[in-house]
Amino acid sequence: MSTRLGATTENITIEGRHGPIPIRVYTPPDGHPTAPLVWVHGGAFCAGDLDQAESHAPALTVASAGRTVVTVDYRLVPRFSWVGKQKPLPLTGTRFPIPLDDVSDAFAWAREQSPTGEAALGGASAGACLSAATTLRLRDAGEPVPSRLVLAYGTFHAALPALSPHLKSRLRGRHGFLQFRASTVDRMNLNYAGTAEAMSNPHAFPGGADLTGFPPALLLDADHDSLRASSEEFAAELTAAGVPVEHHVVPGSRHGFLDKPSRPHFDTGVGVVLRWMDTPPQP
Repeated sequence: MSTRLGATTENITIEGRHGPIPIRVYTPPDGHPTAPLVWVHGGAFCAGDLDQAESHAPALTVASAGRTVVTVDYRLVPRFSWVGKQKPLPLTGTRFPIPLDDVSDAFAWAREQSPTGEAALGGASAGACLSAATTLRLRDAGEPVPSRLVLAYGTFHAALPALSPHLKSRLRGRHGFLQFRASTVDRMNLNYAGTAEAMSNPHAFPGGADLTGFPPALLLDADHDSLRASSEEFAAELTAAGVPVEHHVVPGSRHGFLDKPSRPHFDTGVGVVLRWMDTPPQP
């Protein structure tokens, strides 16, 4: 165990359907567990761990503010080349649904430990996709869904939706460099899915599915980020399904700002999350 910023952290291992899953539990300064937030890091489905800043820093900050947080070291798919010739399908090794299974198993464990029997779920980038997909799969199975969803600069659709004129204007000049192109998103998502059939599975990419029955959701986006096109579309799909949604864009930020805790965009983003989680959802 260790204590930082007033929160206590503990690394433990739980048993999942594919074997052991390392997780980290963050307990608030008063030592009393609360209904947890299960937080899932990003990394294009192929990178990241419990020590990644995008995993550890938001969890530590939220826990220090008084909420239990559980982070998940889900199994990663193999790394891939962002350019060059795509490998022929099907892709072997760890692919969908194994990372999703790990997140689902960790969420089930966290809910069992919850003093209220409930747990919130959220993540960043690929972790946001895994969180939304876990929620859809739970709903489809007739099981309780998370109490709330926190989805930061996520990718939710198998193919990147068209960018709005406003978003295009935010990607001009220097902000257009190092963006997720549509072809890049295709390559990343196919590397996760492993097969053409899985690309159309809503439990892999929930964007475009019927989202009725989802819990209240916060979508937190970066200002200069082409993946915002997927998040904006997903927010619209949630709203159309009757789900209470709040959508915030952190001004001046780029994709991955929760992975940079020393910068002001991190504080702004986590502040939005804390305020939203402490506010009763609006119907």
